[in-house]
Amino acid sequence: MTKAADAPPSGRGAATPPVPVWPIVALVCLAQFMMVLDVAIVDVALPAMDAELRMGAEGLQWVVNGYVLTFAGFLLLGGRAADLYGRRRVFVAGLAVFAIASLAGGLATTPESLIAARALQGLGAAVVSPATLTILTTSIPAGPVRARAIATWGAVGAAGGAVGSLAGGLLTDHLSWRWILLINVPIGAVAVIAALRLLTETRAPGGSGTRGLDLTGAVAVTLGLSAVEFGLLQTSAHGWGSARALLPMAVGVLALAVFVLVQARFARAPLMPLRVFRARSVSGALVVQFLLSFAGFAVWYFLSLYMQQVLRYSALQTGLAFLPHTLAIVVAAKATPRLVGRLGLRPVLVAGALLSAAGFAWQAAVISQDIGPLLGIVLPGVLITGGMGLIAPPLATAATSGAAPGEAGLVSGVLNTSRQVGGSLGLAALTTLAASHTGPQTAGYALAFWVCAGVAVAGAIAVPALPEERR
Repeated sequence: MTKAADAPPSGRGAATPPVPVWPIVALVCLAQFMMVLDVAIVDVALPAMDAELRMGAEGLQWVVNGYVLTFAGFLLLGGRAADLYGRRRVFVAGLAVFAIASLAGGLATTPESLIAARALQGLGAAVVSPATLTILTTSIPAGPVRARAIATWGAVGAAGGAVGSLAGGLLTDHLSWRWILLINVPIGAVAVIAALRLLTETRAPGGSGTRGLDLTGAVAVTLGLSAVEFGLLQTSAHGWGSARALLPMAVGVLALAVFVLVQARFARAPLMPLRVFRARSVSGALVVQFLLSFAGFAVWYFLSLYMQQVLRYSALQTGLAFLPHTLAIVVAAKATPRLVGRLGLRPVLVAGALLSAAGFAWQAAVISQDIGPLLGIVLPGVLITGGMGLIAPPLATAATSGAAPGEAGLVSGVLNTSRQVGGSLGLAALTTLAASHTGPQTAGYALAFWVCAGVAVAGAIAVPALPEERR
């Protein structure tokens, strides 16, 4: 394996024999899979959690969003830490935090302890996830091998959401909802051991453990996002014009504005240097990622509730119904290197966004009709997730190709932040919209899917913001 080009390895010596590429790809894909898996794995287990811990509707939303928000809020910190303190060290530390938090969540006895454990899981995921892409881009030279590795990483990450539903159904029905968290403990331990054996230590040029991180910025952006989302969740019960909704949203927007101001003017080592947005490949990828994630995260949540609460599927049946979605993501993501090489980056992104939009529109049109699982769930879902699979790897390639030397981890963190922020805010807004809609439950779901279709079309319209890529 070719070692990272941006900094020499440390701690293992120049004479260390090279490690084959694909064991490292397998390791980082396993880690990324775990992080993404835990966004979706709880969806099918929410009724079981509520039955045992009396979570309530708002508590169940925070089981999902507590993870997503800390994941989103600390991704920038995680990406920067990987560049400055060493990718291997940060990767291993994040895996350890994630496994410990999973153990705490699996043993939780109160709603508060479960939500706190999920938030700590999100912190661990925020440290691990950007390091995975950075390890790939700094360990594998640019070319066909790196393209295939990133496509594999994208396919595995994208499939994590769908496989989470199946795994959650299996574990919930046959063991307990607690095992959807406890299963991460042995897997995390194996990943830590493999990382210590396979990875060499690298960091960005000039990076060192003595340089401080903008922890204040990470806390500020997380609190800002949490306040905005809390306000959104209050609108379904109190209305959009109520003080209970407007006040936290205003506080959140103010906190985010202060965060941007501090990053631009006052932070000595800014968590998010605004110069990274000058590259069209980075800023364009972030916009497209935000829009598609805003729509995409809603798929698993709404379809899980629809199948269990309306169609009366078991948790396992719900997970099995998502298998075609998983296959569509993997096939589409693995096909992207060849498609991008033949058609170009932007046409593939536009096609993926429009394919997802068509699936959302189909799902919205049929969700209130009893027409069977093939036409009512499988085929529209395959269009949605197949389109998402076409989008993920090219966006990662576009964003990191525009990164300055030594900032691959930062850009990776920003891209993942855009994904998680878009997904968490989209989930909060769409669940509020569906809950406030009068009439049958499926009518609210249909409205949410129509909005997703429109947002996906907006993502296709935003693709030309990306620069042209050579085929």
